[in-house]
Amino acid sequence: MKISPLPFQPHPILSYLRVGKILYYSLTLFILESWVYWIFLERAWINQSSVWIVGIWGIYFLFSFVHIFLVIADGWSRYQNYKRAKDLFYDHGYRPRIARLYMSSKCQRNAALEAAKELGIMPEVQEYYKNNGVKWYHFLPYFMVQDPFFFIKSSFWNRTFLEKQYRPKYNYRKIQLELSI
Repeated sequence: MKISPLPFQPHPILSYLRVGKILYYSLTLFILESWVYWIFLERAWINQSSVWIVGIWGIYFLFSFVHIFLVIADGWSRYQNYKRAKDLFYDHGYRPRIARLYMSSKCQRNAALEAAKELGIMPEVQEYYKNNGVKWYHFLPYFMVQDPFFFIKSSFWNRTFLEKQYRPKYNYRKIQLELSI
């Protein structure tokens, strides 16, 4: 069951930015935060502050700086989720089973919702999430609440930051142009 007609299909770069918009807001904050901590670290070093003061600013800086790369990797992974979700929704139409695959985190839901929006089935996916108790303020992934030791599991790292590249089956912009002629 292919979805037809297709709504307007944005450029892939625009889709990439829309899928990870929350992540890219936080990326901006981590860049600014790293810059501020670097200034404090540099001042502490130049003023020959105690090892504790230099160490604290160094830890703050490293925490923020490392998060820059984690957010970039997370954004990449969510874009892979988006491409896969879009192919699945296009092939099968709206299916609760597909929407459920992307329900565990806000970023994954955003990826599925953006894919659904571009295929014209966003209201159904939103309704599914609403009926399953997902609220707008559910930012923390559900697995983080259920398992406090999530960060030592390889499945967390693979699914959050190291998602394999997914090549879409279809060129949606080309299909949309062909169907509109």
